[in-house]
Amino acid sequence: MNVNNKKNGTEENDKIEGTEIIKQEPSARYQWCALVFVTTYFISWVFPVAFLFFYIIMFFLPYVLENPDFFSLFMELKPLITFMGFPLVLIISYFLHLFFAALSIKFWYAVSQRIVPSRDGVIPRNVSSKTLNLYHIRSFILKYPKNIVVKGLFPWLFTWVFNFIGSCDYGKGTTVEEQVLGDKFAETGENCYIGSNTSLASHLVEGIFGNIYYFKVVCGDNVTVSCESPLAPGTHLEDDTYILPLGAALKFTRNKGENYYFGMPIRRIFTRKVQKYLDLSDEDLERAENLMEKRKKEKNNK
Repeated sequence: MNVNNKKNGTEENDKIEGTEIIKQEPSARYQWCALVFVTTYFISWVFPVAFLFFYIIMFFLPYVLENPDFFSLFMELKPLITFMGFPLVLIISYFLHLFFAALSIKFWYAVSQRIVPSRDGVIPRNVSSKTLNLYHIRSFILKYPKNIVVKGLFPWLFTWVFNFIGSCDYGKGTTVEEQVLGDKFAETGENCYIGSNTSLASHLVEGIFGNIYYFKVVCGDNVTVSCESPLAPGTHLEDDTYILPLGAALKFTRNKGENYYFGMPIRRIFTRKVQKYLDLSDEDLERAENLMEKRKKEKNNK
């Protein structure tokens, strides 16, 4: 009797207003993640390593390592060029590694987009689907080029890499500092600055096993987002928006632009608070207002 009552209670709890809740274990598609990682890792290393070994065997070994006269490294032309050019060869090898990694991920990302394109919406996690599987696969494969560029010699190539892959659309002159996200479904205008640890969170999980909110994060021209300021899915910041440190935009936030914002959720800050917070003088504020008016006139003329 107790067992039957428990079963009936469980069935009743799994129904909301007469609709049964579907519960399925999502398939992780580990084989596809393994295939993409192995091919990308091999392609990204085989060409730069081949180029580096060719240089070492054909030039560095005979002219530098096997050179019996140490002073000839600085007196003769070929040994000197070979010795001094080795750091340049290492940098070129790094660029080749980054390029072929981005090229391989660009191919796989395009394949996933042909199957199910990325679009705004809520992805259920309790129902197995192609959209859910490809969401996890894209999140996995984009981490490899991201770690290469962020932890590499030239982290300012971040915007170029993900524009090349096609997962983001960063405008000209935009700088994106190191952050947890920012590798997919983000769009900015020109001359934007995204500070360190600022999360362009185009995807967000509601609770531990909740649904995935997947909406593009959009920033207009001349947008500045200071450090430690996350932007939730669906955030749309208009032109000339300035978010002070430790601010946060909730889901589907849309502002009017051309002002300073702070807090969580972000809200407009008064001129006196800006002046006190940034330790500005009246001349600085007047200069900023003149610059804003000048930009408005230029937009109207265009």
